[in-house]
Amino acid sequence: MSRAVADVLAAVVASRASFVVTGGTGTGKTTLLSTLLGCVDPRERIVLVEDSGELRPTHPHVVRLEARAPNIEGVEAIELRALVRQALRMRPDRLVVGEVRGAECVDLLAALNVGHDGGAGTLHANSVADVPARIEALCTAAGLSRDAAHSQLAAGLRVVIQLGRGFDGRRMLDAIGVVSRRADGLVDVRPAVQRRGSQWSAGVARADLDRLLTGRDESAGGW
Repeated sequence: MSRAVADVLAAVVASRASFVVTGGTGTGKTTLLSTLLGCVDPRERIVLVEDSGELRPTHPHVVRLEARAPNIEGVEAIELRALVRQALRMRPDRLVVGEVRGAECVDLLAALNVGHDGGAGTLHANSVADVPARIEALCTAAGLSRDAAHSQLAAGLRVVIQLGRGFDGRRMLDAIGVVSRRADGLVDVRPAVQRRGSQWSAGVARADLDRLLTGRDESAGGW
């Protein structure tokens, strides 16, 4: 990515906007999220809730909570949902839920809607525009209604950071999107910054991202 785009990612972290890192398998979602968490103010407490411990942020104040599968007798399991509730008692400045593959999507949305700014997580999705449909599918499969899923998404999430892989196998940033709610109550994610080949350009939500991060409209600038 360009230096200007890297500065945008740093601004997302500094602004305490909640975000998810999305992309396909092996695109570097966990690596990028760990790196971004390393940019968090060292005075803040980060609480990580994961199915399996993969995030390794370079940060002095990290608390790790890891889910546990049931034993051979089918008991003593510790689910992500229970860990999210426990995490809230630890006074987190940043609550982070690791890779979301299924019903734990409900837990991610719950974590982003508990009044703690700057929450984050990772999610499989093909593009920023596909994120609402992906979250809707995972949440409805877990028993959450479509309207509830979109309401939780609109209230809790601000930014989507999409990763991809080039033809040469390199992992790269594809786009940064901003979450917006339509008149019908459903959610869209519109690109604010997007890669076109080796170049970066402003997307339709560029001004929305600038206002979110700085409170100003800086859409006249370049990437």
